[in-house]
Amino acid sequence: MGIIEEGKGKIKETVGDVTNNPQLQEEGYAQKEKGRAERAADQERAEAKVHEAEAKEKEFGQRAAESAK
Repeated sequence: MGIIEEGKGKIKETVGDVTNNPQLQEEGYAQKEKGRAERAADQERAEAKVHEAEAKEKEFGQRAAESAK
């Protein structure tokens, strides 16, 4: 999950800042960015599912209208 990955990255980045550990800072930053990307992808997939459901609903309505003729 993106939000969890993002949170873990933020923690690592903060610990790297506090301990003056550039490697941990970079690792945390990269993990945080990965989490952001995963979260964005999850949002896009959710929106696509909504569009698919709307399309199926319209298709069902169209078939019902054609059957009523």
